Amino acid sequence: MFRIGLRDTRAHFRRFIMSIIAIALGVAFVVGSFCFREMLNDQVAQMMGSNSDADVYVRGATEQKQDGEDGFAEYNSTYNEISTDVIADIEKVDGVVSADATHQLSNVVLLDHNGDAMATVGAPTLVIGVDEQDPWRSAHFVSGGYPQTDDEIALLEDTAGKAGLKTGDTAKIVVDGEAHEKTVSGVFTSPSTQLGAILILAPPSFVEHTLQQEGEDTSSVQFIGVYGDKSTPLDAEAQQRLADRINKELPKSADAHAVTGDSVRDDATKSIQDQLGFIQPLILIFAAIALFVGAFIIANTFTMIVRESMRGYALLRSVGASPLQVFASVLVQAVILGLVGSGIGVLLGWGLLELIAKGMTSSGMPLSGSPAPSATDVVIGLIVGVVVTIVGATLPAKTAATAPPIQAMNETVNPEKPVRTRGWIGAAMVVVGAAWWTLCYLDADKRVDWAWLKDLGSGWTLGLGAAFIIIGAIVCAPAFVAPSAKVLGWIPEKLFPVTGKLATRNIGRAKRRTANTAAALFVGIAIVSCLGVVASSMKTSVSNLVDNNVNADYVAMTASMTQPISTKAVDAIEKTEGVGASSAVYMLPTVKVTNAAKDVMTAAVKSDLLTRLAPIEKQDGDAATAIDDGQVAVGRMVADDEHWKIGDVIDLESENTSVDEAATKQASEAYRKKIEEQATALQREAQSLAAAGDAAGAQAKARQAEDVVRQGQDVDPKQFVRTKTETKTAKVTIGAIIDDALYADSIFVSLPTAEKLTDEDMMMITQMYVQAKPGADVAKLGEDLKKTAKPFYTVSILTRDEFKSSMSSMIDSMLAIIYALLALSIVIAIFGIVNTLALNVSERTKEIGLLRAIGTSNGQVRGMLAIEAVILSVFGTLVGIVVGVAAGVVIRVAYEEQGLTTLTIPWGQLVLFLVVAIVVGLVASISPAHRALKQPVLDAVASE
Repeated sequence: MFRIGLRDTRAHFRRFIMSIIAIALGVAFVVGSFCFREMLNDQVAQMMGSNSDADVYVRGATEQKQDGEDGFAEYNSTYNEISTDVIADIEKVDGVVSADATHQLSNVVLLDHNGDAMATVGAPTLVIGVDEQDPWRSAHFVSGGYPQTDDEIALLEDTAGKAGLKTGDTAKIVVDGEAHEKTVSGVFTSPSTQLGAILILAPPSFVEHTLQQEGEDTSSVQFIGVYGDKSTPLDAEAQQRLADRINKELPKSADAHAVTGDSVRDDATKSIQDQLGFIQPLILIFAAIALFVGAFIIANTFTMIVRESMRGYALLRSVGASPLQVFASVLVQAVILGLVGSGIGVLLGWGLLELIAKGMTSSGMPLSGSPAPSATDVVIGLIVGVVVTIVGATLPAKTAATAPPIQAMNETVNPEKPVRTRGWIGAAMVVVGAAWWTLCYLDADKRVDWAWLKDLGSGWTLGLGAAFIIIGAIVCAPAFVAPSAKVLGWIPEKLFPVTGKLATRNIGRAKRRTANTAAALFVGIAIVSCLGVVASSMKTSVSNLVDNNVNADYVAMTASMTQPISTKAVDAIEKTEGVGASSAVYMLPTVKVTNAAKDVMTAAVKSDLLTRLAPIEKQDGDAATAIDDGQVAVGRMVADDEHWKIGDVIDLESENTSVDEAATKQASEAYRKKIEEQATALQREAQSLAAAGDAAGAQAKARQAEDVVRQGQDVDPKQFVRTKTETKTAKVTIGAIIDDALYADSIFVSLPTAEKLTDEDMMMITQMYVQAKPGADVAKLGEDLKKTAKPFYTVSILTRDEFKSSMSSMIDSMLAIIYALLALSIVIAIFGIVNTLALNVSERTKEIGLLRAIGTSNGQVRGMLAIEAVILSVFGTLVGIVVGVAAGVVIRVAYEEQGLTTLTIPWGQLVLFLVVAIVVGLVASISPAHRALKQPVLDAVASE
């Protein structure tokens, strides 16, 4: 039977082409997802190996849950912070070459040689505090060297190339909204690519001083990195021995513990890889769609093959072959088909990953991880392809094995099973899904107030509703094929009476097959339609928000999301001639609401924002008056979540870190006193040696005393800076609750109230709204504002239309990748339609031959098949549009308070989907029609 299976495979290989393509695309998605995950994992491992390259790390000894931020890598730390004072104890340990707490700045923008701000595609810009005394072992300079003073920086080679800068050039970096001019001291490389990150090396004193100005406490850190050798990494055993020696010398009061660098890198690598794990399931969703369609294509293909070979199977049964042997002969073909398709899919997935890697490199995010599939990836791909092929071929194989030989010899086709019961089951599932969506709608629209529904959350109700509706629609679709065909076929019947009626009737003859083929289009179109409604609603909501709620003529924003607008820029903009009302939005990241159940965002604004620049339309109380009176205005969403009302008191708390002037002065005095004592002691020794007649020894000691004094004079005073943490609190009364979406998710205080809680340096200005004076030339004001903002480099002045456009472009960018993946699933669906039509033609070979024999033209046959294909594709598209639009409507209501205030259905896009569906049907009908007309009429009539 194995030989028979091989023979049949060779005989029907052309039939298998579309099945091979479907399996190859599905397996390519599967293998590609695993390879992409492994490539990212490899990239992360390489970056951790070079970026966190210390031989030993000293961290806290007490386990606790908190987020770590220090060091080259950011990941969850579960240990207490430790004081940098312990560095002195670590440096005394035998085998320690250097010990340092490396700090970094992330709210930085580098300007290129033209003075333009450099942007990255998601990668950060980091300034890392290292120098020759506290080096980064993985940095290898191709020119120049480490920065020596606070006026110098070194650049990663990739960064320098993009910026058009080289060693010796003058560069500018913008920190906290202010530009700093620096000299490029050197250009370096690292062992791994940095995913397009902009890396800048600066003296530790500059980085620490900047952090202190921002209110960061640099006296305690998550990790202290220790090198045992400045040029060569220690092996695992040497790392452990060094860690053990350090642990013996660490004072108990430090609450610190030394661990090997490898262990820290392994933990950090795993944590980051887990955070990136969401990418693979996203790709696997599209792989599932591809394989779902592929299974039906395979089933259709084997149904055609079994039907054409039924007499052969009957003869086998007649000469003694068992049903199991016939079944096995069909599965042999399935296994071969699966192996061939999977093998091509593995190569295709590999090729796709190579293209993705090159694309990311050209877009500024180079990858050094390997995209080549591992042996495990190949095995998984082969198994998936073969299993899906066997599943798709099982039912046709069963038909071949169990059909009575006499029936098989006559090639009698059993009538299709009734679909009414299946229709009721599917309809019930759709009703359950619709009920979940209704509950989500009612809860979001505040029409019900059920605690269990609020606890469940809109995410669960949306997800459960979508699952029931999609599965239910697929289950009940066969029951609606015939009625839908009559409705969709009405126009073709009027335009083409003969071919239209034939096509409409033919669609209903294989309801399950038609519905299964349409399901692929349905799923893809449903997702696209849903995203289209949500995206259009987001754009319209933003546009309406700006048009209806924002009266400002200009909005000032920064090029980087992490880069605030400096207070100097705000002052300069306010003083620009022609500026009337203006208000910056000051985010207060250190201010917490201690009596709130959830994290609440707090901002400080001027009352002009609420009355003139973005006037409130609906509110309880008067927000502007409340803020001016030292009260707080609360967004409606926050008030509902916390069950707050006007008159309630909320507790605000801010933990502020500032320079401790007294402690700094004390540290400086202690150092000066230490230097004086050392110099005095050396001078006394010199005098003693001179009195003893040792002139050479006296001169040497005198020189040592001079060196000590010189060293004390040259020391950087920033190293004596000490910080202190002070907690400020305030009880503030709620004076107003704002319903407008622009203010719904935050609480607002006045600037004087904010200044009582936190320093101005701790406030982050994210946007600034500007309105022209009455009678002022708005266009001229815009030009003047741009001139004012130019010295601040990263500040952009946007008109209202530009502001709306920037929001819309962000939405389009987010959807582009998803649309591209969905396009591939729709391509696979086209193969499904072609395959289904081919099976229909195969089953109706004699029927089509008779039609041609009685005078039906070739054009009418092509038209009939084209109408069948169009009805099938339009059926799947319409169901997808209905479900997708319904999902988008519910999502819009569920997230109305987050800013989705206006429902917009993209009718043009939906009509385009229908037009594409018609074109897809027409294209899909070409090959089956050609095959139907290729066979001579007499051969077709005599085929049965």
